[in-house]
Amino acid sequence: MGQKHTNSNGLLKNPLFSFGLFAFVLLLAISFGNNSFANPSDLKNSDIVFFNDFFKDNNIKKDNPFFSKNEALYLETPDLKIVQDNSIYGISTPRVLTTQVLGAIFGESAQNSKDIIEYAVEPGDTLETIATDFNISLNTLLWANELSKNSQIKVGQKLVILPVSGVIYFVKSGDTLSEVGKVYKSKVQDIVAFNDLSNEGDIFIGDILVIPNGIMPQKAPVAVYQVPLASSFFIFPAEGTISQGLHFYNAIDASNKCGTPIYAAAPGEIQKVKYGYNFGGGNYVTILHSNGVVSYYGHLMTILVKPGDKVDVGERIAFMGGAPGMTGAGKSTGCHLHFQVMGAKNPLAKYGVGAVIKYSK
Repeated sequence: MGQKHTNSNGLLKNPLFSFGLFAFVLLLAISFGNNSFANPSDLKNSDIVFFNDFFKDNNIKKDNPFFSKNEALYLETPDLKIVQDNSIYGISTPRVLTTQVLGAIFGESAQNSKDIIEYAVEPGDTLETIATDFNISLNTLLWANELSKNSQIKVGQKLVILPVSGVIYFVKSGDTLSEVGKVYKSKVQDIVAFNDLSNEGDIFIGDILVIPNGIMPQKAPVAVYQVPLASSFFIFPAEGTISQGLHFYNAIDASNKCGTPIYAAAPGEIQKVKYGYNFGGGNYVTILHSNGVVSYYGHLMTILVKPGDKVDVGERIAFMGGAPGMTGAGKSTGCHLHFQVMGAKNPLAKYGVGAVIKYSK
């Protein structure tokens, strides 16, 4: 009996046995504690999902918004995408427990200090007092809003506020950071660091950069050239309700349930796929269209594309996110799409807040 007692203690003290037991108990706790994997609409903001989110509409033969979307979307794993009906690739959609996601969650407060915001003028405000309150130079405020020192402001007027003194710059085709730095009197390494770029070449058409301590040249370049578009060029990027009218930068918000499909509003090439806080935009995708216009889709829960993918108009590219506390929500108060257009008029701008946008049957 003494020998058996000794072997039992040895087994319990074995680190491999202890780890295996802990992992088994943890798996049971996850399985029984979260009963909402099957239906994304049942997920609460506090739920943590340990699987990638890929949704499947079993009753739709084509991934196109002109087909009915009435059936429920269900969760499955792993994340795979069919390419041209003859091959597949995996989709990286980090949800929890990666350095990128953990950085986005715990580093959010630090990143808030880099956000470009809009401020509504209040009674008693002047351009000078607003600049002082936000600890930026008066010129920074004037440049960002295309104002002069003699400009009059009125209560309720929206003003763009940079996080530091400097200049806003909109990246165009052929731009290099070295040339941008020369024009605006700023160091390339400062631009890279402040905008969280991986390197000097990590810029794309339509990107919005803050040039820290930059100085506007006497002959200011045209910020963004507006390409005239046919009214049929864009389709709705998602179904939902317009929840916020035109705001920085040339963006409209459309709200719906988290998990609502997001579609390419026009054909083009996936230019950027970013995960994390991203200056408040959360997980986002940008598409470069043939005419040089760029469309931006922000606050995404799951992304189904990768840089370099060619997408058709109406192709499903992501699912709506933005619920407070959701990984990759960015600065958001609820499930919605932030749809932004660089280089052309936003097609959703003609709809007022509260308008419902949906596809024709």
